[in-house]
Amino acid sequence: MHKMNNNPFYSIIVVCLNPGEKLKTTLDSILVQTFQNYEIIVKDGLSKDGAAEKYKAYGDERIKLYQEADTGIYDAMNQAVSKSKGRFIYFLNCGDVLWDEQVLFNLKSEIDKNGQAEIYYGNFFEAVTKQEVFSNPHLDRFACYRHLPCHQACFYQRELLSSHPFLTKYKVRADYEHFLWCLLDKKVKALYVPLLIVGYEGAGFSETKENRRRSAREHKEIVNKYMSKTEILRYRLIMFLTLAPLRTALARSKFTADFYNRIRKLIYHK
Repeated sequence: MHKMNNNPFYSIIVVCLNPGEKLKTTLDSILVQTFQNYEIIVKDGLSKDGAAEKYKAYGDERIKLYQEADTGIYDAMNQAVSKSKGRFIYFLNCGDVLWDEQVLFNLKSEIDKNGQAEIYYGNFFEAVTKQEVFSNPHLDRFACYRHLPCHQACFYQRELLSSHPFLTKYKVRADYEHFLWCLLDKKVKALYVPLLIVGYEGAGFSETKENRRRSAREHKEIVNKYMSKTEILRYRLIMFLTLAPLRTALARSKFTADFYNRIRKLIYHK
């Protein structure tokens, strides 16, 4: 039996609704971690498949199950944050997995070496293209406009999420709004760490055709909140001239993603 530390270093949040075996896959990737000072908060939106209840039998006090209604994924995440006690918050969706058993240990080592940042982020492995995707180590304003790190590759100091919860009016882009609030409003330091953090399943809620359209609408509203119209027009022109839609298609295709990510790595880490 594992007992929970009263002051865990990490709070790992897993939100779910009828997750089936994906919940087990995700939790197992956490439980094998060599660094053990964490709590797992499973926020279940009143599932009917019984998957969440199975973890009551684990006898591990670090797994805390909360079952209550919510209005969507970001409301569920806010509820889970309010229950958390860890120094850093990490969101891991059902079906996604920590890349190996050393992820939490290696990240803790990076934090100990570079303890001035409030957000730490790394790379992710995309299941759809079977490629490691390298995050941009330099998050300037243009990077904030066009492409932020994968949410499942980011660790946040808990106070960032308790002081500014996800805005639930955004159905697919609330994490993007929160990141811009952190970087552009509060001038938070976000530090890239050269670690492969997560195996990202993809093809989830935000990837449906309807939600891609909604994502575009929400992106427009959010950037207008944090950036000037002149700045936005400049960034749109740059993306048009650099063939951004084509580059996105190359990155998402399993036939061209490997080549595209090699080029991206060379550019980011030159």
